Amino acid sequence: MATADKEVETTGLTGWIDRRFPLTSTWKKHVSEYYAPKNFNFWYFFGSLALLVLVNQIVTGIFLTMNYKPDATLAFASVEYIMREVPWGWLIRYMHATGASMFFVVVYLHMFRGLMYGSYRKPRELVWIFGCAIFLCLMAEAFFGYLLPWGQMSFWGAQVIVNLFSAIPFIGPDLSLWIRGDYVVSDVTLNRFFAFHVIAIPLVLIGLVVAHLVALHEVGSNNPDGVEIKAKKDANGIPLDGIPFHPYYSVHDFMGVCVFLLIFAAIIFFAPEMGGYFLEANNFVPANPLQTPPEIAPVWYFTAFYAMLRATTDPFKIVLMIVIALLGVLALVKARGKWKLGLPVLAVLVLIFMALTESKFWGVVVMGTAVVSLFFLPWLDRSPVKSIRYRPLFHKVFYAIFVFAFLMLGFLGTRPPSPAATLIAQICALIYFAFFLGMPFWTPRGKFKKPPERVHYKPH
Repeated sequence: MATADKEVETTGLTGWIDRRFPLTSTWKKHVSEYYAPKNFNFWYFFGSLALLVLVNQIVTGIFLTMNYKPDATLAFASVEYIMREVPWGWLIRYMHATGASMFFVVVYLHMFRGLMYGSYRKPRELVWIFGCAIFLCLMAEAFFGYLLPWGQMSFWGAQVIVNLFSAIPFIGPDLSLWIRGDYVVSDVTLNRFFAFHVIAIPLVLIGLVVAHLVALHEVGSNNPDGVEIKAKKDANGIPLDGIPFHPYYSVHDFMGVCVFLLIFAAIIFFAPEMGGYFLEANNFVPANPLQTPPEIAPVWYFTAFYAMLRATTDPFKIVLMIVIALLGVLALVKARGKWKLGLPVLAVLVLIFMALTESKFWGVVVMGTAVVSLFFLPWLDRSPVKSIRYRPLFHKVFYAIFVFAFLMLGFLGTRPPSPAATLIAQICALIYFAFFLGMPFWTPRGKFKKPPERVHYKPH
């Protein structure tokens, strides 16, 4: 049988390629003989959908660059030319602009699934870290691309975001000047943002996606029960609770793709602006450095972090200092020797630094820390089980409060500032960080259900 298989592999065009490139073995390892848990549910659509939207963004981006002019005097007109004169240009532009928002929709849902089912837990720490790096890259890609239409909101939004770097002590003003390439957002800024958006960041993003998939296929996919299917294998080494990704999940994901494309098409053809959340009205007006829009706000997928930035006022900085002081005292109480005094000393140094710097800088720190904290999730969660299915009720309540706080921050980031909105944003920001910082304390506690040895699966 082995000889026969070898003869099949070494004949024809496929055999000729296999002797020079591992085509068949790669297909088997990552598709036809990659065994995934048989109990995947609705939440497992979003990984493949993210890959689909990435391809959409790359392909439509290539076609847009054929007619786009990265020049401050021509950029807005070239976008209008694409929309009005290029055959099907309006469709390609809307597919790309709407695709950016849909990318974040599926990525946020994909990350939420990982949070629910513990997909960041051992042995998938690297899978999660690569995923968070992809999320960070997406934010950079979206930011650099946001300036390119050269509309009012994209121009002033870029101006505000770049100016945030000037709040960094000592190096801030020079750093913001280096990013812009000029003292204001200008033609130089547009050109370098264009280079980052179409070349630098996509190369890094594709590399991270490949690393994410390779790491995933090395350790295997998680599932809603949090059961490691590699622990139970038959005589041939095939997981008892696994099925080949192709054809089972390729067909399964194709159904999700069809539903997604229906929704995507409905948005593109009937509501591409989505009430101003996907495409703002001010971005249909040419950039005017002499006229500031009444309200400058980022696109919806940045608004949760923007709300944290805006909520970091002087009184809130005092609250943060109190929280850091309490954490330092807690670390001091738990210290058993001088060698464990690193955290209290660090807390004191941070408090001194906070007292000497302005709240604008700490708004940038809070916004950045909100993203960076995701990277440490595998080591913050101390729960004995992975999946939320087998955790205590109060764990599920904490997850629900965290999601509500994040959604509320996202909503507040789209609204004009007010004292009440600022107070609510501050409370939600504290909840966001309390969720992560408190994980080592609350995740091991409570009465846990015993996870099954085999996955729960009902054919349908």
